[in-house]
Amino acid sequence: MSVLELLTQGDGVSRSVAALLLAMSISSWVVILWKAWLLRGGTRDVLRSIAAFWQSATLTDAEQRLKAFDRATLVGPAVSAIKNAATAEAGGATLGGTTGDRNQRLTRALRGALHGALRRLQSGQILLATVGATAPFVGLLGTVWGIYGALSGIAGQTGGFTIDKVAGPVGEALVMTAFGLAVAIPAVLAYNVFGRVIGRIEAELEGFAHDLLGSFGSAPAPAAPPPARPMPVSA
Repeated sequence: MSVLELLTQGDGVSRSVAALLLAMSISSWVVILWKAWLLRGGTRDVLRSIAAFWQSATLTDAEQRLKAFDRATLVGPAVSAIKNAATAEAGGATLGGTTGDRNQRLTRALRGALHGALRRLQSGQILLATVGATAPFVGLLGTVWGIYGALSGIAGQTGGFTIDKVAGPVGEALVMTAFGLAVAIPAVLAYNVFGRVIGRIEAELEGFAHDLLGSFGSAPAPAAPPPARPMPVSA
């Protein structure tokens, strides 16, 4: 029995289960293809972008050079945040309407840029994990319901209980379990593969943000020595 036959010939529960699995399969494959395009360069593009930044003479030159390497736009937001913060400081403006420390302003700007890049990297991972965890059980539900319907139909027939009357309906019901596994396996594999790539990229981006803060932030002022204590004068 094909998926189309399950949607057209089954009862309400069977059609609902088949339609749900079909929707889960389509959505997971859309996410898989989109994330494969987003992460097509993997860590290599991020490392090349970071190297191109440190080889640039100015922030404006760095933004121009990153366009050739940062295809997923993961490193560029951090560079733009540093440039905007430097421009605002040069113009006498402050971020958030406060006169906070320069390191705090740069930290807020870099944190916002880094969180935006990480949200892009993590988007779709929850859907893949959900599909991979629930699709087999949805398919099993369709199988149990199909077997129940098949046995109920056989019980109402005359002529006795024979194996040929059971094998056909039960075999058709087992298609739902196979369909559920076919939906879940690609989602689980993609989730694990993408998770490894995303973890490496996150580590590189966090290290880059830390290096930016160390290079463009102001060094903390040295602490003043404690006042000298008067020495007692012995009589």
